[in-house]
Amino acid sequence: MGIPMSQQLIKAGYPVTVYNRSKEKEESLKASGAATAPSPKELIEQTDIVFVMVSNDEAINDIFNGSEGLLSAKASGKVIINMSTVSPGISKQMAALSREQGSDYLDAPVSGSVKQAEEGTLVIMAGGAAATFEQVKPELEKLGKLALLVGDSGAGNTAKLAINTLLAFHSQGLAETVLFAQQNNIKTEDMLTIINNGAMSNIFAKIKGDAILNDNYKPAFALKHIAKDLRLAKAEGLNSPLAQAAYQTFQEAEATHGNEDIIAVIKQVAGK
Repeated sequence: MGIPMSQQLIKAGYPVTVYNRSKEKEESLKASGAATAPSPKELIEQTDIVFVMVSNDEAINDIFNGSEGLLSAKASGKVIINMSTVSPGISKQMAALSREQGSDYLDAPVSGSVKQAEEGTLVIMAGGAAATFEQVKPELEKLGKLALLVGDSGAGNTAKLAINTLLAFHSQGLAETVLFAQQNNIKTEDMLTIINNGAMSNIFAKIKGDAILNDNYKPAFALKHIAKDLRLAKAEGLNSPLAQAAYQTFQEAEATHGNEDIIAVIKQVAGK
């Protein structure tokens, strides 16, 4: 996600400096005109706004609090925008630590996947101070079709856990619908045609329906990430009937299908 998002900022004319823990992932951005920094510490020293996109709370703690982390620079007057899907608690902690150094922090996770990042059509939900949000809204609008402030620090992460819970419901629901149709001798392509031309039509069903038809489970959004997000949501109190069912399914699926796309949940439901 970070690569196409960085490319959107480069295309918009911003001077962009990047840091990635996997150095080979910087190469395409260097070719597009980005500078590189050897550490988060040097990155924040060279920039005014820092965008962070990593996979979990542990990575956030390392990026911020490591020996060469963002906070080791003791830089002030910066804006740190954490676009990762992580816990509200870690954002509240990092927001407080950033404020102590005289910098601002937004949690601003996104709804959308690689395709939306490449098109600049992500949906961004932010938590933090209104003044900080307004300051960086022009940059956020280069990355997404909607940037919305939903509350104080941590609120963006909470909204992301809510929308990803719905994503889990959609994924498992589509899988169960297709399997039920198959069990009753209805062709998968016919069932998907019905879905995609009726009131239940949506972009997700079209994309993931095509993946099922083509037996293509290459990860656009890996199943292990939704399993992690459901754990985070459960820790925040999510305990509804559908959520409990999805939580159980995806936790069980992670061991076998974690590195495949989220719609590989169909294999778990089918017992494969």
